[in-house]
Amino acid sequence: MWSEEGMEFHAGTVEDVRFVVAHMPVEVKNGFVYGAVPWSNFSHAYGPGSDVPDLLEQARTGDERSSNEALSKLSGRLLQQGTSSAAGALAIPFLVRIVVALPFHRAGILRVIAGLVRRQYFGDGSRTGLLRAARADDQIVFEPSGYLANWSVQAAREALAADAGLLLPLLGDPDPEVRQASAYALAAVPNRPASVADCLSARFQDEEDPAVRACLVLAIGQLAWEERHPDTIDQMCAWWQDYSQPAEVRVCAALTWLCLTDGPVPDNLRAFLELSVTDDLAALLESIPWLDHIVDGGLRRCLDQMFYPERYPHFTSCLD
Repeated sequence: MWSEEGMEFHAGTVEDVRFVVAHMPVEVKNGFVYGAVPWSNFSHAYGPGSDVPDLLEQARTGDERSSNEALSKLSGRLLQQGTSSAAGALAIPFLVRIVVALPFHRAGILRVIAGLVRRQYFGDGSRTGLLRAARADDQIVFEPSGYLANWSVQAAREALAADAGLLLPLLGDPDPEVRQASAYALAAVPNRPASVADCLSARFQDEEDPAVRACLVLAIGQLAWEERHPDTIDQMCAWWQDYSQPAEVRVCAALTWLCLTDGPVPDNLRAFLELSVTDDLAALLESIPWLDHIVDGGLRRCLDQMFYPERYPHFTSCLD
């Protein structure tokens, strides 16, 4: 078992998944040289990660059914109940290359990638939680194996950042489910790289699918969340007040603006959201990745958390 006191001892060693991911040669990733990765040093939900390479290879080279079976096992092991794992962080570079090459299961693989690069946040639609990918440095969380979950998420995000360029073309995939999932994954890349921000914005200008448009708004916001970029805050403010924008864009822009700012909810924004959330819009937005995890109400529960945070002390206490 790991302990908070023992973390620094392992930092920067082969027991630190962040170190291993950062030093993984591109030749290993491109060539699927699984043997060069110390899988057995790191665990997933069911034990050591030594079984991951065979499942990755089956997913990559099998027929559609065989590939799906492998991906289902990988999802259960690497992302059990929405909780990331150290072995999952090691798998990110290979999953990125698999999703680019495979003609099927792309949306599912992207959702696994997106889950691995985020903290476990099921049910959290609060202003401080909806767009938050990682926990604060002083919020120590451990995986079932005893490994430091903070390190796993950090390593996974950095692994995705290194290969984000490979996923950018999927923002224009013919399948709207793939476009949604790729936006969701790319939104968790740290440090808001210009290439990702520009591609999300460019895709938004061309996107015609309402659910994907909503995802792109939230993705643009999440990419800016950690540093609260003023230009994104201004953009969201302009979008939610723009009557020419469709309802899903205005509502998601309003949610994003609330997440990027502090202070009381403005009366005009509250009134806009209360009037705009129809049953049809709620059903549409509850299907997108940011909101489908919010049980017992979806979008309306998200608004309730944002308007009345005192009713949800668990989320505010975990994130403040």
